[in-house]
Amino acid sequence: MELEIYQVDAFTSQLFKGNPAGVCITQQPLGEPLMLAIAAELAVSETAFFSLNDSRLRWFTPRAEVNLCGHGTLALTHVLKEKGLASLNEEISFNTLSGALRVKVTPENIELNFPEAELELDLPMEEELLSLLGLHSKQVLAYGRFDKKILIEVQNEQILEGLKPNFEGLRELEGRGVLITAKATSTVHDFTSRYFAPWVGVNEDPVTGSAHCALAVYWGNKLTCSSLLGYQASERGGYVRLERLENQRVKLIGQAVTAFKGTLFLPD
Repeated sequence: MELEIYQVDAFTSQLFKGNPAGVCITQQPLGEPLMLAIAAELAVSETAFFSLNDSRLRWFTPRAEVNLCGHGTLALTHVLKEKGLASLNEEISFNTLSGALRVKVTPENIELNFPEAELELDLPMEEELLSLLGLHSKQVLAYGRFDKKILIEVQNEQILEGLKPNFEGLRELEGRGVLITAKATSTVHDFTSRYFAPWVGVNEDPVTGSAHCALAVYWGNKLTCSSLLGYQASERGGYVRLERLENQRVKLIGQAVTAFKGTLFLPD
């Protein structure tokens, strides 16, 4: 059995920037153990699996399935466009664990229509978690939760960019992901973030679309605006443009570039 596999750099227009995602498109759905094995083989933060016969989209890290993945969805839509399966200005709907997700290809970008995250703020801080992240409680301006993940605002970008978490120690705690953010000093973008998820095999995710569903709410409320530009300050880095919509939805806007494609040979 042969499968066509793509790797796409998402939330960037430059090769080797943004967040690399695997993409696998098949006529029929693949089995879950096979998808997990393929994701582990590709060893990027997420691989998107899309079956044409039921429009079902699933995402896997090298260790686990996730409910929502922005850069994987962006990467898949980019490949569909390249293959002639998505037309300009056409809206496509995917069936996912997070419900129906709509995407649109425009002349310059790809637009993802995602659900806003529900935030719980002003929660008690977990001192051990902060210590393993390299933070002190005095540096924290806000501490909350979304989708079983932690959201932390720190005092400034210098603190955020200087973090060197203890990933081995973090894996000893219960967790799913930690999103840390700070208000931008640049006039180019509104806020900066980093995202750590060693519990699912991704120490630091380069550019996390799903995290921006929470950041759109957090910074939209704090800055009282509905259109935002976020920068994720990983080693690769990438920008996500956001628009808050009605009915608790958010539009994530970005670009993508294909890094390579190939054939995966599976035993018959």
